[in-house]
Amino acid sequence: MAEPPCGAGGAVYRSRDPVRNLRLRVRIQRLTSAGPLLPQAPPPLASPRGPELLGLAERAARGARRPPEQEQEEAEVGWQEKLFSQFEVDLYQNESACQTPLDRQYHAEILKLEKAGGRKNCRIFTYTDHDRFTNLEEHCQKVTDSDHEVPSYLAERMANVRRRRQDRRPIEASSLKSKIITWEPSEEFIKNNHVINTPVQTMYIMGDLGPYGKLGHREYEHVLCTIKVDGNGVITVKPDFTGTKGPYRIELDGEKREVWKYTIENASVQVQPEEEEREQRVFRDLYGRHKEYLSGLVGSEFETTLPGTLRLFVNGEIVSAQGYEYDNLYVHFFLELPDRWSSPALQQLSGVTQTCATKAVGWDNVAHFCYPFTLEMFFTQGDEAEDSLPQWPVLYFEVLSLDFWQRYRVEGYGSLVLPASPGLHTLTIPTWRPVELGTVAELRRFFIGGSPELEDITYVRTPSTFKGSRLSRLGFRTETTGSVTFRLYCLQQSKAFLETSALRQRMQSVLDRFGGFSQQCSVYNVLEAFQRARRRMQEARQSHPQDLISTSAPAGHHPQEP
Repeated sequence: MAEPPCGAGGAVYRSRDPVRNLRLRVRIQRLTSAGPLLPQAPPPLASPRGPELLGLAERAARGARRPPEQEQEEAEVGWQEKLFSQFEVDLYQNESACQTPLDRQYHAEILKLEKAGGRKNCRIFTYTDHDRFTNLEEHCQKVTDSDHEVPSYLAERMANVRRRRQDRRPIEASSLKSKIITWEPSEEFIKNNHVINTPVQTMYIMGDLGPYGKLGHREYEHVLCTIKVDGNGVITVKPDFTGTKGPYRIELDGEKREVWKYTIENASVQVQPEEEEREQRVFRDLYGRHKEYLSGLVGSEFETTLPGTLRLFVNGEIVSAQGYEYDNLYVHFFLELPDRWSSPALQQLSGVTQTCATKAVGWDNVAHFCYPFTLEMFFTQGDEAEDSLPQWPVLYFEVLSLDFWQRYRVEGYGSLVLPASPGLHTLTIPTWRPVELGTVAELRRFFIGGSPELEDITYVRTPSTFKGSRLSRLGFRTETTGSVTFRLYCLQQSKAFLETSALRQRMQSVLDRFGGFSQQCSVYNVLEAFQRARRRMQEARQSHPQDLISTSAPAGHHPQEP
């Protein structure tokens, strides 16, 4: 079956109206054969043998001429409107050939058409979204015009999306529980489930371009237009509406290279101006109510902090842990608030991630947690000098592993000082764990589980209970283990930021005005000095013209005339 003509590109439209209002007008016409035109036979002359032989010649010539309705046709087609072809009429007339409910429905419709006088269309027909042709055409759709093109794996899977969506059956509750999690997914399982399922409906407008008397043969069916509509109102038409571009051409290869032309027009009923205006009013009313609803949820005033208070909001994520000895890792963390820091009453300052199996990435075994958490805290300015820097909150964490017997081991301790600057921060923190001397401790750790632990996790840094000036860790043996990656989105809020911004804008405005005034004053001073000098010169010339002339020549001397 032929594809749309080469060079006929598709077009994508978006419509908010229901797709059932879409209608297309298709005109198809046979032009002529692409080869040289055959000479026409001369009209039959009067035969001396009588009118009987003349009548036979006229009937033969009349039968050789094709009826005009076979040469051109026009049809108006709606969205998913079924127009049967001659092949389908011949097929579904036989009730024994109907196997599916759709076949039996087509059988009943064709019988109704026969009782009403037969189908109105002759060469133009359609394939809807439920026909077999749609599934086969999407499965065998090619990107290029090469006969040796092999569809890729993704193209085959996307072609099967429709079939999987239509053949979907309800899953029983007993089997659903066992299929929620696939603990060991295969590569084929991952490929089959990595496909985006976007509902799309397709419709094909076809043309039966067979010679006269041979309608209903599948080899003469050609795709004139393909229409696809998805759930977002996006309409794809291939080829595009003809408009002013002229009709499309189809050349058939066979005994006679025949040429057909056809046009595609948008025959949808245009909306009236008053209806369009009413629709716009409805949309404006709807958008206005939605905006009021959102304003009611947010509130009219933005929540601000008290004067002298800094609000720190952290959206954090424990991304991964890598480089540890054992598998099935999880992270336990908590936040320590120094003096003058506080948090809301319902704020959780600790948490535990899920247990995650590691995966080999390069030389390391990586556990991808992607565990989100949220922290909100407030810093209140005290009586100390403003120049002293406050202590920042610290996030302590420990990495643990879980074995087959549900025994845990400590894999490492670490700490993270929350960033003092707002924005996005990605931090990788190394960890360590305490160890004992000798191989007995490692054997106990491997066979029995457990390992030396810190009674106070704040011992990772300076313990919270330590009040001295020096902290000695002499004799404390540790071992470096893996690292944990954090991703933190920090937001800071304070009235001091607003006051500083307003002061900066005010100072900038004053400087701008001062600079403008100084420039204007300098220009005015120059102009005023020039005007004063000019007035003095004019007054001097008007009051003493003769004195200036007499003083310019010696006494008793008259200038010679030329």
